[in-house]
Amino acid sequence: MLETPSPAPTAPAAVAATAPAASSAPNGILLLDKPGGITSHDLVSRTRRRAGTRKVGHAGTLDPMATGLMILGLGPSTRLLTYLVGLDKQYEATIRLGASTTTDDREGELLGSAEPALVAALAPEAVVDAVAALTGEIAQIPSTVSAIKVDGRRAYARVRDGEEVVLEARPVTVSSFDVLARREVDGFLDLDVRVTCSSGTYIRALARDLGAALGVGGHLTVLRRTAVGPFTVVRAGALDELDVPAALLPPAAAAGELFPLLRLESREAVDLANGKRIPAPEEVARVKGLLAAVGPGERLIGLAERRGTQLKSVVNFPTEELRTAAS
Repeated sequence: MLETPSPAPTAPAAVAATAPAASSAPNGILLLDKPGGITSHDLVSRTRRRAGTRKVGHAGTLDPMATGLMILGLGPSTRLLTYLVGLDKQYEATIRLGASTTTDDREGELLGSAEPALVAALAPEAVVDAVAALTGEIAQIPSTVSAIKVDGRRAYARVRDGEEVVLEARPVTVSSFDVLARREVDGFLDLDVRVTCSSGTYIRALARDLGAALGVGGHLTVLRRTAVGPFTVVRAGALDELDVPAALLPPAAAAGELFPLLRLESREAVDLANGKRIPAPEEVARVKGLLAAVGPGERLIGLAERRGTQLKSVVNFPTEELRTAAS
């Protein structure tokens, strides 16, 4: 039976009751609400200690000052992270117009400020037009203090060592860039915004470019990631408050939000888990791309694709029972 992806409305802890019986090793997707003031690496390290496993990966970092959704994979579910990294992201942020910094956010040193009168004179229509110019498919120069590698080293490391770093513009897509509120603060103009964008888009760079387009400079003062693909921050929890095993989104449930879900009978599940091709059901004839194959007990067998009249697993998540069932 084929089921199309549908986001679960509840928090991760609430779906634990439907999960298959767990082994001693944690396996699943963890939705965390990262606090400000710590690095993404810190959050991963803390999760490893809380979960009692070294096998923890993430689907994209956040700057130390940023808060919001980070998606972690534990155990075999780290294999799903590849398919999460490239999903669209949504952010809520505050852009301060009237000053620019070395890092394009509040953490950097001040490069320059505009006259308060010039900032106060910014017409709402001018802001709307400048925002519109940064919406859609654009070429964006990433912030120099970023994790992009330049000749094998992170750009931020080169900047920290005093090197001058020049990054090339990259194509990104800003699907929506909405100004939610504006207010004058100490001679600056603060804009609360919501941005939906492709992976690899720098919200700091949007703040910088918006300020430059308006002739007053700009930088980011607040950044919160609210969604990654179908996963939203309202479903996430603070690590220190979570029972990690209970909060894990089971592999099959997570995969079912990303791909059409195909339920298999026991024999089909065993064959697919052991590398054999199985007949493709009629209902998948028009499906393009990957399917999440799920066996009895809500076990994620693998990600499969149709090859002619057959299904072939391209990423396996076999359990020991399925490995030995064919022998």
